[in-house]
Amino acid sequence: MLSILISSPAINNTKYLDSTHQISSETTGLEENKVPLKRILGLTAATLLVAGNVIGTGVFKKIVPMAATGLSEYYILAAWIFAGLITMLGAFSIAGLARLTTEAGGNVEYLRICYGDFISFLYGWTNFTVAGSGAIAAVGFIFAQSFNALVPLPHFFGHLESFSIGFIHPFTDATTKLIAILIIILLTMYNYRGIKKGAALNNVVTSAKIIGILLLIFLGFFFSQNGQAANATFVKPMMDHYSLSTWTPIFFGVMLNAFWAYDGFSNVAAATAEIKNPKRNIPLAIIIGVSIVLVLYVLVNYAYMSAMPLDQIAGISENKVAAIVVAQNIMGPAGMVMISLLVLLSTFGYLNVSIILFARFYYRMAQKKVFFYHAAKVHPRFQTPYVALIYSMIVSCLLVISGSFDVLTDMAVFGAFSFYVLLAIGLIKMKRKRIIKEKIPAYPYAPVLFVIFILMVLTSTFINNPSRTLTGITLILSGVPFYIYFKMKKKSYNQNENSP
Repeated sequence: MLSILISSPAINNTKYLDSTHQISSETTGLEENKVPLKRILGLTAATLLVAGNVIGTGVFKKIVPMAATGLSEYYILAAWIFAGLITMLGAFSIAGLARLTTEAGGNVEYLRICYGDFISFLYGWTNFTVAGSGAIAAVGFIFAQSFNALVPLPHFFGHLESFSIGFIHPFTDATTKLIAILIIILLTMYNYRGIKKGAALNNVVTSAKIIGILLLIFLGFFFSQNGQAANATFVKPMMDHYSLSTWTPIFFGVMLNAFWAYDGFSNVAAATAEIKNPKRNIPLAIIIGVSIVLVLYVLVNYAYMSAMPLDQIAGISENKVAAIVVAQNIMGPAGMVMISLLVLLSTFGYLNVSIILFARFYYRMAQKKVFFYHAAKVHPRFQTPYVALIYSMIVSCLLVISGSFDVLTDMAVFGAFSFYVLLAIGLIKMKRKRIIKEKIPAYPYAPVLFVIFILMVLTSTFINNPSRTLTGITLILSGVPFYIYFKMKKKSYNQNENSP
């Protein structure tokens, strides 16, 4: 199936490769849609957008399922390092694709140039209906849970919790949902008023997140160095109770947990039209941002395992955040409050960046007339894709109300990773056609190894949960009728434009 998709004819690339951020008059018939996005973000802001979109909740929680596997600290750290290096291969691949265009849209635009409208649309539509909006909803919900844990609020609509519409229970966890919806709306309205404001907020929040993680690392190391930790000296790796055939899938599963925490590194390219000198700054931002995250992730997980024995970490409840438990173990209630605030800040920062970037996918799709055309509007004063931001906000809030975001995003994993395969192969395709002529770091090894690893992920995902995988593929393909509708609208519009 992938070979069929890869061999599909791409559109004429030459008209897009050296395009500027000016919007073509063919985009839409509305005069307001000709307002351009403004290039105002430099390398530092772009790098912090990468770090802000990667550092969410995974770094604070994933150590628990890893510890529960029974592998030693050495193998867990190896999983974080190896997953980080694989992510770096992906970073090199996306950095290479950033040479293709200076238009907005990131992965949506790269897929369109490499394979045409259909594959690009499916990726963008999946983000709009499931993956992107679901991620915003899920992290908004985690933010609300963390906030409610620190500042307990009244329990609203408790008498309506049994009310349901099919499998949807809109009033379950109503207080948490209300907070989640409120923060999504507030951040959307804030970013409505200009990407410079959103990027400035991200600069502050992401810098604070990095400082907080460094503090957590220091506490873990200091706690261990003073001999207070139960396993300050790591035990040597023992595999006697595992055969190689048993150990390999366990290690692979641990590595997958780490890989989820690295995801999101490529989304910064969605803001290409608002980044100065994007063909230089986006590749640098992705590579520098991923490098920073890799070092932080390895060190903070070493700190966790220095401060608490693995068997204690493995016993942490799913409803608790490992980093908070470790900090409480080190510093008592003060540590718990401090790291709770860090988790709250981290989810807040992730939300802010995701709201900025996902809307740019839909904006670019609308420009190419494979989405609701109003989403191509740029605010004449704030120069933001304000309609796309509002559309994204509405879908995210509906997913919060439904409470189905975790299930939907889990189902979309297989399809989302399939697009990563296509992106890496797209780089090879563009290089072989000499459409990308610049030298790409680690090419061709980076995209080839990245494809091999992602195919391993897809195979493992399908074997472990075939029904959910097939359901996820069905969800993605449910966008096909909408694609046909948008193409028909585009054809009708072009005919009206060409009529005398």
